[in-house]
Amino acid sequence: MEPAPSLPARRTLLLGLGAVALVLVASLADTWAYTHLSLPRVYDQGWGRLLRTLGYLPFWLLVGFAFYRCTTTRAGRRQSILLMVAPTLSGALSEVFKLLVRRERPVPNAGMYVFRAFSDRPFSTTGFGMPSGDVIVAVAASVILARVWPRARVLWYGLAVGCALARVLSRAHFLSDVTVAGILGWAVADTLWKRYASPPPPHDPSPAT
Repeated sequence: MEPAPSLPARRTLLLGLGAVALVLVASLADTWAYTHLSLPRVYDQGWGRLLRTLGYLPFWLLVGFAFYRCTTTRAGRRQSILLMVAPTLSGALSEVFKLLVRRERPVPNAGMYVFRAFSDRPFSTTGFGMPSGDVIVAVAASVILARVWPRARVLWYGLAVGCALARVLSRAHFLSDVTVAGILGWAVADTLWKRYASPPPPHDPSPAT
């Protein structure tokens, strides 16, 4: 009889299944979202420009560097570095996925799925939308901020969701583009946090018997 999966393995499996289900639902809703969720001049609004800034990688590099210069603890420096590294790695990952998936943005194709052939500009991501680079950067940064200041996590996650919604409202991305970006950004930031920022397990000084 096979042993039952451990709690971390079970949690990972459930999260994976939930992510797949979320992407499927978002994909089914892409046409509806493209038709009904539209505000083409969203970035002409002040709040729209604010949300767009959250997906701008240099912004998080500046913020992370400022935090690094202000902190005096080793933990604070690690967190500051993660605030720079997580969005950077996530942004790079989005470029790799765009080259592999090769799905174009919705507007040039009237909301239809169009995939560019690998023979057509094989190393250029121009015009690709899956996943959203802005959203993956915003989510990765928000996850780190939510771990550093958990009491404000509703604010951080809310801003990331707002960034994603603005990308859909502007018709720059399908709903599934921002959904996949959110999942990937969360996964990258969560992995980095657990690996580099979580406190080490307590050491048991008792001698082995």
